[in-house]
Amino acid sequence: MAARPIWNGTLSFGLLNIPIQVMTGEKRNEIHFRMMDARNKAPIKYERVNAETGEEVPWKEIVKAYEYSKGNFVVLEPDDIAAAASENREVIDMEAFVDRDAVPDSYLEKPYVLVPGKKAEKGYVLLREVLKKTGKVGIGRVVIRTKEYLAMVEPFEDALQMILLRFPEEVVDINEYNVPEGGTSKWHITPKEMEMATTLLESMAGEFNPEDYKDEFKERLSSVIKKRMKAKGATAHVEEEQAPAHDATTNVVDFMALLKKSLDKKGEAPAKSAARKAPAKKAPAKKATKSTTKSKKSA
Repeated sequence: MAARPIWNGTLSFGLLNIPIQVMTGEKRNEIHFRMMDARNKAPIKYERVNAETGEEVPWKEIVKAYEYSKGNFVVLEPDDIAAAASENREVIDMEAFVDRDAVPDSYLEKPYVLVPGKKAEKGYVLLREVLKKTGKVGIGRVVIRTKEYLAMVEPFEDALQMILLRFPEEVVDINEYNVPEGGTSKWHITPKEMEMATTLLESMAGEFNPEDYKDEFKERLSSVIKKRMKAKGATAHVEEEQAPAHDATTNVVDFMALLKKSLDKKGEAPAKSAARKAPAKKAPAKKATKSTTKSKKSA
């Protein structure tokens, strides 16, 4: 089954709006288990049961609630959660561009691939190449489902990759743990020991090739499962739901005019005449954004 986007919207870079689709950038290949009753080997079901009546609750009757104190809840409507998100839920707005090395690895959470919409390839390539040239990454925010994330956009081969970032309060301060401080002298590491360790490390040095690393535990566990299947026999098939395809569209825009106007807003326009001419190109940019939003609503 073809991969489908988890989010459709616009990547905003100054006054440039690039319609994109957010596609997952990882694969989950874990071996999943089902719980069964050992007495008759029947699967165990988990049901949504009302704590007072004991009756099963249909999904349409389930709401989200926050427990603000023990046993006390406040019910939230979908609009309440949506109101807490950014004003424009369909735009990844680049708020700043920073050096890639300035983002600690501990902040990186989950990768996604950004795919341009129809006729959006030029703007997509423009942003990708300028990021490559400058060594910068874009930092912005994105709302996925009911949560807002901090996001980093960086070039990766021929693609733009978006990596969700953790907020500072989600990263554990290493000072909370008892890790050894100080250098070699404090811990009485001799120059000879450093030399031997360095020689060992260099003897094992090489290029990182992801294909060299396999999930050996999963392979061994799969072999165990195959042997058990020959003895017992157990198979299952699950049909996945199909989702309608969605193509983001845009109109052809004058990139030079939009870039000049973006710089003008930052107080960096080279001449007033260029700023006066920019509004003539403003309509296509608004039309592109409106078109994308309309496409999203219709989907």
